[in-house]
Amino acid sequence: MRPSQRASTFTESVIREMTRVARAHGAINLAQGFPDFAMPEPMKEAACAAIRGDINQYAITWGSPVLRLAIAEKYRRMYEMEVDPEREVTVTCGGTEAMAAAFLALIDPGDEVIIPEPFYENYGPDGILAGARPVFVPLDPPSWTLNPERLRKAFTPRTRAFVLNSPHNPTGRVFTRDEISLIASLCIEHDVMVLTDDPYEYITYAGKHHPIATWPGMRERTVTISSLSKTFSCTGWRLGYAIAPPATTDAIRKVHDFLTVGAPAPLQAAAAVGYAFDAEYFNHLARDYRLRRDLISQSLSAAGFKFTVPEGAYYILADFSELSDMGDVDFATWLTREGGVATVPGSSFYHDRPNASRYIRFAFCKKRETLEAAAERLANLRALV
Repeated sequence: MRPSQRASTFTESVIREMTRVARAHGAINLAQGFPDFAMPEPMKEAACAAIRGDINQYAITWGSPVLRLAIAEKYRRMYEMEVDPEREVTVTCGGTEAMAAAFLALIDPGDEVIIPEPFYENYGPDGILAGARPVFVPLDPPSWTLNPERLRKAFTPRTRAFVLNSPHNPTGRVFTRDEISLIASLCIEHDVMVLTDDPYEYITYAGKHHPIATWPGMRERTVTISSLSKTFSCTGWRLGYAIAPPATTDAIRKVHDFLTVGAPAPLQAAAAVGYAFDAEYFNHLARDYRLRRDLISQSLSAAGFKFTVPEGAYYILADFSELSDMGDVDFATWLTREGGVATVPGSSFYHDRPNASRYIRFAFCKKRETLEAAAERLANLRALV
């Protein structure tokens, strides 16, 4: 039985494949972006209590009222953004499903979607499944900034949406207010919607996360997507959400209903506990990740990698060209097998793979002892190459 044409045009996740390669070779996994440390204890206790309290049947398809209210309160408290929890919030099975549901609900075959490149690997398949035409706008290395003229030229009469991911995976950029203002003005001028991907919104070291929905004229044309995975170190819980105006939300909810029916009910009850944490939790999260960033940055620099220190998120996109003339896939595989450290080939984040041939991505969302063990292995890298 043959696969569909659309399924034949993309591969399984390279990121998750590298986790399998890491396991096969006993390598330290700095490839996939999941923490190897515990999530907050109060949320675990709340999940157990919810299960024991028989919150084990379907929640409301678009999310339990308590979690939708907690999400709306978060945006009021942090961003002065008023959100109607009844008509504007859809809880999904991770930000991944929220993005896929938004693509399928809002984009027609032939529509163009602008995606800054490098990009998180899911956006390409999301576009293909929706029948859209991705238009990739390269960020300028090594600082990974948006080129205003190149961005303006990407907008056409067929442009339907812009995907905004800040803090950015895989580069760690936090887009500035000027960059977001430019995106907003172009989207308003060309009647284009924005789909945000904000899972790292609390993990910033320089600059600040600015929700584009708070810009004048953007609330009605933005789908704000985020998740709990990175904020609460619970990637396996698969909880995310989409915030959008009521008519847009109605479309997203219909697709969400037939994709997954709903997210896990007991975990939704526990998730609301996390959003009630005080500001110190979120400040501590950023401080801890800054320490991890500094540790891995020092070891990568000493090993001979070139990179821009990330302003947010928990990744470093590193140039290895001074160490080896191998391609990115070969080098990442070699580093896993011989160096004992697993990473992601840069081509996973590019549609034009030759541009990625000298990059690999490191994830530093790991315990200090994990990063120190990786640093020890990387210290021997020059002798191995």
